[in-house]
Amino acid sequence: MKILALETSAVTASAAVTEDDRLLAQSFQNSGLTHSATLMPMVSDLLKNTGLALQDMDVIAVAAGPGSFTGVRIGVAAAKGLAWPEDKPCAPCSTLESMAWQCAHVGGEICAAMDARRNQVYCARFRAEGGALIRLTEDRAMGLDELAAEVRAAAAPQALVGDGAHLVRAALEGQGLPCALMPPHLLYQTAWGVARCALELARGGGLISAAAMAPSYHRLSQAERERLERMK
Repeated sequence: MKILALETSAVTASAAVTEDDRLLAQSFQNSGLTHSATLMPMVSDLLKNTGLALQDMDVIAVAAGPGSFTGVRIGVAAAKGLAWPEDKPCAPCSTLESMAWQCAHVGGEICAAMDARRNQVYCARFRAEGGALIRLTEDRAMGLDELAAEVRAAAAPQALVGDGAHLVRAALEGQGLPCALMPPHLLYQTAWGVARCALELARGGGLISAAAMAPSYHRLSQAERERLERMK
């Protein structure tokens, strides 16, 4: 199964092509340029350099959230646009689970986290066993103190991954809870993680059509929150 995966949920952008669980190629960019300018040229070059075409892909996968509202929208819109002409099935992947797949080989508990601002993180916790992931929590936005209390109750060291990992480490270490950051090459979101998550969705019958795919933000945007405040 060949998968084209896109990751634009935060500052970095990446695209990858995999065959089953084997990475064929990946392009990663952390240049500060906008995803709308970098993503599609990245995909075009990736396919050209692998000698593959969009028609060869079996699945189009994307990090569908949580994450930056703009970044997630760009990624989902691009995935829908790539999938629609060829009627390719799509995999709307959890950004957090995709990150956890990058460190599933380490074993033990994994906390995937993204900075959600306002002293919150988007986070989910997993347990890695034999290279597989067991989900311990749903994806959610929560305060750092609340997350620290949950980790204390779990009584297990946490491997931290994601652009919110530094925030979580500070919160956990401040309460004497054991944790460790993943190394730099595994710390941030990558399209390979999205592809690996997509493979699990495909195996579990979780693929959907391009028309059905939508972002999963897990929190109202700032504009929506401000509008609700004005209505009170």
